[in-house]
Amino acid sequence: MRRRLRDVGSKISGALAAARYEAAELLADGGEPPTETLQENEPVSVTTDLPAEVAADPLCVAAVDVARAAAVEVAGSAVGDYAGVEVDDALVVTHSFATTEKAYRGWRWAVTVARAEGSDGVTVDEVVLLPGGGALVSPEWVPWSERIRPGDLTPGDLLPTKPDDPRLVPAYADPDAFDDWSDLHWELGLGRVRVLSLDGRADAAERWYDGDQGPSSPLAKSAPARCGDCGFLVPLAGSMRSLFGVCANVYAPDDAKVVSFDHGCGAHSEVVADAASATWTGMAVEHDELELVENVTTPEGHSPGTVDDADPAEPFGHS
Repeated sequence: MRRRLRDVGSKISGALAAARYEAAELLADGGEPPTETLQENEPVSVTTDLPAEVAADPLCVAAVDVARAAAVEVAGSAVGDYAGVEVDDALVVTHSFATTEKAYRGWRWAVTVARAEGSDGVTVDEVVLLPGGGALVSPEWVPWSERIRPGDLTPGDLLPTKPDDPRLVPAYADPDAFDDWSDLHWELGLGRVRVLSLDGRADAAERWYDGDQGPSSPLAKSAPARCGDCGFLVPLAGSMRSLFGVCANVYAPDDAKVVSFDHGCGAHSEVVADAASATWTGMAVEHDELELVENVTTPEGHSPGTVDDADPAEPFGHS
């Protein structure tokens, strides 16, 4: 676990794990729990392990017609060609018949027959449809605790935490309490039963830093400034304080989310947009050249127009 904390610390500037080395020494459990990897579905084949001294009963082996009749009674026309016999015990064998159902390619009808000791009559024990080599079968069952993924929990669901969950430790072993003993006293008396362990904090730090609120997201790469010097950042408490905070800008896309200090967006508190300045381009001129027109006047002192000089004068004192 200490190695993992050092890896996370180097990835995010070493601020998370370096200051908690002494606590890690006290809480180290000797390594990480093993993880299981789901394997792809493989063809299923039927095998039978029998002691060498068990011999097939001739009457049971010869009861092919009895076995076929039992299979036809269950599956009808889906019973195909005879596929062989397997010895289960001294007086018990299983006859196999191919299935003609297209949806069950590679499966077989297995009919187990048996004979009581001292009796010549062969009876049918069971008829089942079993997968053979190359059959399509469902994946291996995985417990729900291993199938659940982030975001699966819906309102009303309960997700119990394991008593030995490595992400949690008893409150008296709180790593942050080594710096602030008042917190330790609170947890011992009236606070929480368990708190995040160093492993749990490393998980959260790595997940947050590599997520959409870290420095590698497209939003952060195109941001003009970082969250570390934004006025809307509310730093976290404890060992996460030097790495993460909560965005409090209602207009930011990450409002109310945990962001790393080197994350960023366009809603930074110190972003200043350049005001558009108006420029006067002068009067619009349709023609660059002016046409000079000679001013022509008549001897009477006015320009030629619609008023004839012979007309009487108007009462308004002008003509």
